[in-house]
Amino acid sequence: MEKIKLEILGLSSSQSQSGSFALVLGEVDGNRRLPIIIGMFEAQAIAIEIEKIQPNRPMTHDLFKSFAHSFNYSVSEVVISDLREGVFFAKILCSNGKDSVEVDARPSDAIAIALRFNADIFCYERILNEAGIVLTEEGEEEAEEIKPKTAKAKATAKKEEGLKDMSVDKLNKMLETAIEREDYEMAAKIRDELSKRN
Repeated sequence: MEKIKLEILGLSSSQSQSGSFALVLGEVDGNRRLPIIIGMFEAQAIAIEIEKIQPNRPMTHDLFKSFAHSFNYSVSEVVISDLREGVFFAKILCSNGKDSVEVDARPSDAIAIALRFNADIFCYERILNEAGIVLTEEGEEEAEEIKPKTAKAKATAKKEEGLKDMSVDKLNKMLETAIEREDYEMAAKIRDELSKRN
């Protein structure tokens, strides 16, 4: 299976789900985006490493790094390996020079660990095809012109409630609009609803 290299493009708090964050990954040599909804603690672990903030005590992902180094293991890469019923799965590939080990993980944890080891982040082509969002140049220009709405959180919550009752055509139109506005969180929810129906 072909692997696509990804980079972290953004991390923002969820407007509709309290305590959730939208992690947006982007194709390194392309225009596809992969939004993943993650928890608050995982978002904090990712943000701390991106900002190079040194906590007083080691966090769980820092502990994983220390533990791995104690046994001469390092992380070579992480791969977002599967998508089932709207849930992403990941693998952490570790090596000590002789043996290689593949560890199952949530993508948020895998990415937090990849950042600590300066490891590359990948995704299989089929997952990016299924769950990725293509950003066109037109969409980027239009998105810059759109200002955030004051009642955005309320509107998003109402849309989420009604997704199950909407037709596939209506969902596809909403997906296009969400992409144009760079509302990756809403786009991810619409994509997940469409995935459930396929």
